[in-house]
Amino acid sequence: MNQKNLLDVDWSRIPAPTDDGAAAHLPGLSIPPVSLMATNDTRVALADLPGRTVVFAYPRTGEPGKISLVEDWDMIPGARGCTPQTCSFRDLFAELKAAGAAQVFGLSTQGNAYQTEMASRLHLPFPVLSDEKLELTRALDLPIMEVAGLTLIKRLALVIDDARITYVFYPVFPPDRNAADVLAWLKDHPASSSSD
Repeated sequence: MNQKNLLDVDWSRIPAPTDDGAAAHLPGLSIPPVSLMATNDTRVALADLPGRTVVFAYPRTGEPGKISLVEDWDMIPGARGCTPQTCSFRDLFAELKAAGAAQVFGLSTQGNAYQTEMASRLHLPFPVLSDEKLELTRALDLPIMEVAGLTLIKRLALVIDDARITYVFYPVFPPDRNAADVLAWLKDHPASSSSD
């Protein structure tokens, strides 16, 4: 089963991912000095960014009118919903910034050219980072799934304060609520005004 519309999804027909413990080691970790290509034609090293950064990761955004990576994409727990998740961060971007996120980034293992087209099509106000070479994914041992010979990041969101992971949202379901959940957490946990 594949629901064709990228944004209008009946989440009751999509299997929810379970917490497999694959992100339990992340809180408290320092971000490694890895530089990733961003959709604004810059390279971004999350380890160098001061203040609070929100990074949401997803397996792979779809392309309108194109077939899924595999026939049963929707039935892979946690696979479906990358575009709704991304659009939710777009729609709440100003509120996330107002709640203390100095930077917001998307992250996937898709190539920069594909991500740049997607960022333009969806009118994203933030850059999306390409970890096509799996440098950050491997350095942090992010939760992954293997689909059709590709290594994809399982959906999650990180709150990073001065290059250290403060909080992890994992698993994320439904994906279109992720940004609202992050926003609520940011409001309940204001960033400290000075580095610890």
